[in-house]
Amino acid sequence: MNGTLNKVILIGHLGDDVKMHYFEGGNCIGRFPLATNEIYINKQTNEKIASTEWHNLVVRNKAAEICEKYLSKGDKIYVEGRIKSRQWQTEEGVTKYTTEIQVTEFTFLTTKKDIEAGKQGSSVDVKSANFDSGSPAEDDLY
Repeated sequence: MNGTLNKVILIGHLGDDVKMHYFEGGNCIGRFPLATNEIYINKQTNEKIASTEWHNLVVRNKAAEICEKYLSKGDKIYVEGRIKSRQWQTEEGVTKYTTEIQVTEFTFLTTKKDIEAGKQGSSVDVKSANFDSGSPAEDDLY
């Protein structure tokens, strides 16, 4: 393979509700943490070990609005996207770094609303090429 690839696929549970940020011109982004879990057996102690990894997800514009409308803490979601690292300086001059997953596609697997209604899954399935439309300047704001 001559090229490179930056692709992430995750299935996990929301650690919080979607937090929205709006920009001049009508664009917006939504941010939420996603937890993925791994369970394994320690071969020496036969103890079951659970490990949780947290991922910072970012969705843009219409996708963000859909996520905010339908998702809440604890919901299970399938996402595809790419890894993006950013840095910024605090007011005190300290350089901070973060790594995020910029979501390009997602499917809601279970939502609290579905569970309360007795359904097994949601029919909201979003595959998009348009959800990437955001200017780099927006990334630098948050």
